Amino acid sequence: MDYKMFLIKYAEIGTKGKNRYVFEEAMCKRMRARLKPHGSFEVTRAYGRIYVEAFSEYDMDDVLEALGTIFGIVGICPVKVVEKLEFDEIARALVEYVDNEYPNKNFSFKMNCRRNNKAFLKGSMEMNADLGAVLLDAFPELSVDVHKPDIFVNVEIRDVVYIYSKIIPGPGGLPVGTNGKGMVLLSGGIDSPVAAYMIAKRGVELEAIYFNAPPYTSERAKQKVIDLAKLVARYSGPIKLNIVNFTDVQLAIYDNCPHDELTIIMKRVFYRMAQELALKDECQCIITGESIGQVSSQTTQSLMVIDLAADKLPVMRPCIGLDKQEIIDISQKIGTFETSILPYEDCCTTFVAKHPVTRPKLEAILESEAKLEGKLEELYASAMDNIEVVYCR
Repeated sequence: MDYKMFLIKYAEIGTKGKNRYVFEEAMCKRMRARLKPHGSFEVTRAYGRIYVEAFSEYDMDDVLEALGTIFGIVGICPVKVVEKLEFDEIARALVEYVDNEYPNKNFSFKMNCRRNNKAFLKGSMEMNADLGAVLLDAFPELSVDVHKPDIFVNVEIRDVVYIYSKIIPGPGGLPVGTNGKGMVLLSGGIDSPVAAYMIAKRGVELEAIYFNAPPYTSERAKQKVIDLAKLVARYSGPIKLNIVNFTDVQLAIYDNCPHDELTIIMKRVFYRMAQELALKDECQCIITGESIGQVSSQTTQSLMVIDLAADKLPVMRPCIGLDKQEIIDISQKIGTFETSILPYEDCCTTFVAKHPVTRPKLEAILESEAKLEGKLEELYASAMDNIEVVYCR
């Protein structure tokens, strides 16, 4: 069928009370932006519902893909609209809808009518019975099952009548931009793009920082991270990716600090740089893809020591309790997995010690960092002053 309207369902937004309109409008704004390349659409809010009406030809797959990446949406329902509030007209449209939508009529159904317009004389229960009888008369092979039907046939009577039965799942969550802004430490691995996706799903706008180390990492490694940011941006909206040339800083750490502490000290510098940039760009948190126990720098002791380097902003770790397979499953669902496993190394894996410390002591790390005094400050400042910015959409 050619649908001219979609009913958009949300869940968590409905609990927001008097602030619900803020979340609704944020989601509508993102919907308008996503749909603009696909045709002429109007997005409106009414009676706790959001509607998308098409005023031009469009490709159904493209529209469903666009709407299916917008956080806040839990269901996309293509609807048939009946303009006249007359029972016979509704019954005729319902029969036409079921006939066109379901060539095979061997299924059970349950009518689910909602009469929000009290000017319509028949009540919801009466409409359920009468419209169910109309379908059974039109298609004798159908059957009614009020407990476990194959299909719910929904009829909403408002200023007009909406008929729908299919609900295409959306990603859920909260609209991006309703819960502040965060700085993601984005690498070329599997975990950090998943963490970015998961925090954006909670309504957080994203900015990202990537630490590049040429010539030890290649241009393909940098492009891989840019590609990952673009894939996440399908859900989060545009991401400002800050690319830091970390080579000189990394070499200074390598030359002056114990090698078993390299990863811990390097990540502490990551956090300082990320925090400095986050505060400058008005972010309220730092986001990473760490999961407890996955590697030596992700033990609870290591994470505690690393966290202390960022003393002004909280560090959010959406993947902290997930095992590797759970993270992989999410990366496959959002389309980042195949890019993440491309064999281009990042700076975290270039100078890895054979036997890294797993239970670092803060006093020992601070003592090692003291050896960098007078050697790191200028390199650090140069790296921060020469950040390459790529806008990923």
